[in-house]
Amino acid sequence: MSDSEFHRIKRLPPYVFAEVNAMKARARAAGEDIIDLGMGNPDQPTPQHIVDKLIEAVRDPKTHRYSNSRGIPGLRKAHAAYYKRRFNVDVDPESECIVTIGSKEGLANLAQAITSPGDIILVPNPSYPIHPFGFILAGASVRHLPVGQANGTSTDIDSFMIMLERAVRHSVPKPLALVLNYPSNPTAEVVGLDFYRPIVEFCRKHGIYILSDLAYAEVFFDGEPPPSILEIPEAREVAVEFTSMSKTYSMAGWRIGFATGNKKLITALARIKSYLDYGAFTPIQVAATAALNGPQECVEQVRTMYRQRRDVMIEGLASAGWTVPSPSASMFAWAPIPEPFAHLGSLEFSKLLLQEAKVAVAPGIGFGEYGDGHVRLALVENVHRIRQATRNIKEFFRSNAAGAAASKDPGGGG
Repeated sequence: MSDSEFHRIKRLPPYVFAEVNAMKARARAAGEDIIDLGMGNPDQPTPQHIVDKLIEAVRDPKTHRYSNSRGIPGLRKAHAAYYKRRFNVDVDPESECIVTIGSKEGLANLAQAITSPGDIILVPNPSYPIHPFGFILAGASVRHLPVGQANGTSTDIDSFMIMLERAVRHSVPKPLALVLNYPSNPTAEVVGLDFYRPIVEFCRKHGIYILSDLAYAEVFFDGEPPPSILEIPEAREVAVEFTSMSKTYSMAGWRIGFATGNKKLITALARIKSYLDYGAFTPIQVAATAALNGPQECVEQVRTMYRQRRDVMIEGLASAGWTVPSPSASMFAWAPIPEPFAHLGSLEFSKLLLQEAKVAVAPGIGFGEYGDGHVRLALVENVHRIRQATRNIKEFFRSNAAGAAASKDPGGGG
């Protein structure tokens, strides 16, 4: 039997990252040195005081029992304190907050909780894959809103509202929810509260839920820190926000995140999680509590590290002849494919980079059709490796640009 017989599996397209991943694995198996800028997987160790708290907690046999699927009370209180400290937003840790096994799990399970077959969800494109596919797996239909095409600048709110109003006007049934993700993965776009205000007003008027993914809230470099949509008081009437410990504290493998906001949505998520899991391992939750309540110098250190890597990458790519907008937040650069290679599309260009420059990147098509003119580069290697990557890319461009131009011209190469 084939997995294509299964209804939900059939709704998923081929995993476009798989080809690049398979090529990367073959190259490494052959002894090649591949510089991997493809996956947003933090390479730094979790801060020692957080690890020490985990070890301390795991030595207590009482923590080895089932945990609480909503999250232990101390962690929910610590998260509420973080929202007050960072955003000046008051959160009820009992009714407006739930601990998730990573923000990805939270969004996917909320989709399962609130979606009926045939519901319409509005999702930016390009976007992180779980944003559309969490709902597609739940039986929804997705309507895409093209974003992030303007040379690294933030999405214009007037243009976004025109798209949003048109989508609602021409959707039957009326859309159930809108997904937002700023700072954005993959485009690294950032927005301010002035972006959120008209969206909140519109969604309240039309009874549309907002799911805000704020996983990169603390990975910012320039300008004001990214805001929370919940800073708009009326937002909690329709919005829930997902945050994560993964990037802020280099805790990606620990799988701890949060959903915060609208009580009805939090209750729905808590209900479905009560059937599906017993929550994260208690010592992990205890350590996450220590992370939120403890010294925060480690967060600034992470921010400084990613800023240094960003600067080295953007300067190195510019030296190679590749103009890439400098991201003001997130751990990614969203790079337009250079003109001589633009006709290849993002998947073939990514494969060529891997083959010739020994650099792995994420093809933009993996984030939606409107991402195909870009590739995503993650800041997950140290500055020495990033410099090597940009040198490799420079040499690749030097030796391949003429050939790429010739292959674009139907009469070339004759």
